[in-house]
Amino acid sequence: MAKFSIGNNIRKLRFNANEMTQQELAEKVGVTRQTIVAIEKGKYSPSLELAFGIALAFNVPLEEVFYVENNPP
Repeated sequence: MAKFSIGNNIRKLRFNANEMTQQELAEKVGVTRQTIVAIEKGKYSPSLELAFGIALAFNVPLEEVFYVENNPP
């Protein structure tokens, strides 16, 4: 099975949400700030539950937060 590279717009969404901090987002979704840092940097892929929680925190569709960076052959 091909690997997908998942990108995200969390940093941009945080900025557009009155410059929400990583800590504020972490508290909204029930994780640590370090988890948000790792997700933003692409070092960690969140669970579906967390991914939807992040989208809900910004009140946007999941596809506006996460996207596939490259398509497998």
